[in-house]
Amino acid sequence: MLTEHVPGGLIYDSQYLGVRRSDQIVFVQVMMSVGRRPQQKRQLFQRMAEILAENPGLRKEDLLINLVEVSWENWSFGNGAAHYMDT
Repeated sequence: MLTEHVPGGLIYDSQYLGVRRSDQIVFVQVMMSVGRRPQQKRQLFQRMAEILAENPGLRKEDLLINLVEVSWENWSFGNGAAHYMDT
């Protein structure tokens, strides 16, 4: 899902945790199944920052990532079926 905000339409702390963000800030939220280890998440964060720095040139400071972990039984991939509850 992509949402674009008008200048000044997004409220964020430009220096939270000592990271200096610009008005080009990008929020990325990833919904995924539970089970990844902390090191895997760290690698994902780092790689996403590297890729977006390469193209389109996003400053690493302007990337804010949020992972939302969802239990397997909370997924339905169509037809109203509880695919992982029925196995």
